[in-house]
Amino acid sequence: MTLRCLLVDDNDHFLAAARDLLEREGVVVAGMASDIAGALGRAGELVPDVALVDINLGGENGFELARRLAPTPVIMISTHSGDDYADLISDSPAIGFLSKIELSGSAVRSLVSALPGR
Repeated sequence: MTLRCLLVDDNDHFLAAARDLLEREGVVVAGMASDIAGALGRAGELVPDVALVDINLGGENGFELARRLAPTPVIMISTHSGDDYADLISDSPAIGFLSKIELSGSAVRSLVSALPGR
C-alpha cells in the first residue's frame, strides 16, 4: 500500500530534506505547506493518508491545525523531545509524535498502521 502524506512545517529547508528522506523510503509526499491556511487547502485537495505537522509553525500552533485536519490522521513533529509536549500530544487528536531526527518512512508507517482498520 502506498502511503501519501502532507508535510507541514514553516522551515523550507526541513520540508525539502524531509520530502527527500520520506520519498527515498517509499512514502509519497503528496503536498507540503508552511502554515495552517495552506495545510487546510492542500489537505482538502489532496486527501492525504496522514499529515506530518510541526508543533511550532512560526506564529501558528500545530495542535490547532491537528484539530482542524480531522479526520486526516496527524503525526506531530518537532525538533524538541516528545517529553516536552507529552500532555499536549495526549490531549490532541494526533496519532503520535516523532522528533525530526527520528523521522523515517518506517516510523510514519508504523504509527499509521496502528490505526484501527489499517
